[in-house]
Amino acid sequence: MFEDKKRYNLLYWLLIGIVLFIFSYLLVKTMPFYGAFFSFLLTLLVPFIISALIAYLLHPLVEKLHRMNIPRSLAILFIYLIFFGGTGYLIYRGYPAIVHQLEDLNDNLPEFIAMYENLIYQIYNYTSFLPEAVHEKIDDLIVAVESSLEGLLNKLVGGFSKIVDTIILITVIPVLVFYFIKDYGEISKFFTRFIPHKYRDNVSNLMTEIDKGLGGYIRGQLIVSLFVGLTALIMFKLLQIRYALLLALVMGITNIIPYFGPIIGAIPAVTISYTTAGNKVFFVIVAIFAIQIIEGNLLSPYIMGRSIKIHPVAIIFVLLLGGQLFGVWGMMLAVPVLTILRVIVGQLLLLRTYN
Repeated sequence: MFEDKKRYNLLYWLLIGIVLFIFSYLLVKTMPFYGAFFSFLLTLLVPFIISALIAYLLHPLVEKLHRMNIPRSLAILFIYLIFFGGTGYLIYRGYPAIVHQLEDLNDNLPEFIAMYENLIYQIYNYTSFLPEAVHEKIDDLIVAVESSLEGLLNKLVGGFSKIVDTIILITVIPVLVFYFIKDYGEISKFFTRFIPHKYRDNVSNLMTEIDKGLGGYIRGQLIVSLFVGLTALIMFKLLQIRYALLLALVMGITNIIPYFGPIIGAIPAVTISYTTAGNKVFFVIVAIFAIQIIEGNLLSPYIMGRSIKIHPVAIIFVLLLGGQLFGVWGMMLAVPVLTILRVIVGQLLLLRTYN
């Protein structure tokens, strides 16, 4: 009897997973039909989403200071000034340098591509014994990578150069964050009103569990990524690597992606350093390897702990699935979404057990 029930539950959740996968696939494939509307909606909601995320991450710090007998208004002001003061200073110092390095990289890209074409031709000579079809596939891959790089750099340069949009975000987000933190409790109560009274305790428990896993994961991952980015910047500056700030920024951002992120972030650093300073590429590889050893074996276990409690195989699967469906953004959001789903499924199973 027990085995039949267990088999039934497994089949039930397997069907749910298949349905969710098919729904996600169809959602992506039909994107052209409703993409313009959602693009407009996303553009409108971006400041609110970013502000809500920042407020969510900063709110526990405010509460911790408040528990230390510091008035809530002073705690909010202190955290607010520290966060936005530090962020504003980093933007003031880093924004012009990033734009300059992006433009310089974009201008020198043809020269870099020519250098790598020469290298590829040398590889062809060493691999002349391979079938011609293999070489054709490699050529197609190189052309695709070149086109993607040129398109990506043009988009980044254009995106960083949209001063008006950037000013609007910089102006609006701090205001929204202040009110979100200030009225955090009132906002929670407002949304609670839409939940039927008999489900409020269950929803409250669900949100608490999600916050324990998701909040700790996001905060820890951001701290670890900040460490990786800053350490990489220091290392690249000491080695006098060209585009040091840009490469360190890429390493910090991609480190948010578990397992694959460090590899994705290391590829541009190694490639650019080989192109611009070939004699230093070995030291760059050693520096990246040392950073990842410290991050993976010391920093992540200490800061992250076991905040998500999900098997690595499941994480790798959702990373690959997210990458296939939504690209890099899908890989970044895969683990948080999986964490939320894990908590929801766990709470539903718990409710079924009690009922």
